[in-house]
Order: sequence, then C-alpha cells, then structure tokens
Amino acid sequence: VQLQASGGGLVQAGGSLRLSCAGSGGTFSSYKMGWFREAPGKEREFVAALRWSSGATWYADSVKGRFAISGGNAKTTVYLQMNNLKPEDTAVYYCAADLPPTRHIINTDEIGYDLWGRGTLVTVSS
Repeated sequence: VQLQASGGGLVQAGGSLRLSCAGSGGTFSSYKMGWFREAPGKEREFVAALRWSSGATWYADSVKGRFAISGGNAKTTVYLQMNNLKPEDTAVYYCAADLPPTRHIINTDEIGYDLWGRGTLVTVSS
C-alpha cells in the first residue's frame, strides 16, 4: 500500500491550493488520514486530520479558518483545501494514514500514523 500526494505548486500570498492524497495498493483502508508539513530548517508539524468513522477533524491553530480537510466517498483519498495562503505556509506537505489493525489514538502527532507518502512542495510568495 502507498500514499501519493499531489497538488503542490507556487502561489502568491492570499491565493489558494488544493492538495490531494490517494491511498492505493491491495485493499487500502485506514482509520484516519492526515496532513503534516515540513518547512525549511524546521521540524515536521501537524496540519490537519480526518477520522473516517466519525467525520471528526483536527487542525493546527496556525491553519484554522484557512485550511479544510475532506475525504472522498471511497475513504481512500483525502484533500486539503488551503485558502488565504501565507508565506509561512511554505513547506513540503506530507499525507499520512493510520492503518489497521492497530488504531492509534493520537491524531495530531506523527506517532498516530503508520504510512507516509512522498511530500508535495507548496511555495507561497509574498
């Protein structure tokens, strides 16, 4: 199984981008999927997560009100709609999934995820 993220690019401050992350391989399923980002010179940080069973979502304070996570009907694809982008949102964005059989309780830290995709670069110019 693997995750494939796409949708990154160069955008001006105030603009929008939509990232996609698709799980594939075998019978892909997950308890939740999330997005993290890693800015130059900084550690990877949590951005947003979606738990499939309840539809519950979590967001980092820095993106609340600007970013929205959603999922496809098949529960194998997750999206991150990013609006009002700021230069400080510049980072490589990674998607991650919490896979069966072990359901991780933690939603906003890397330890809550088993599978990681390759990142997609988002650059926001001022």
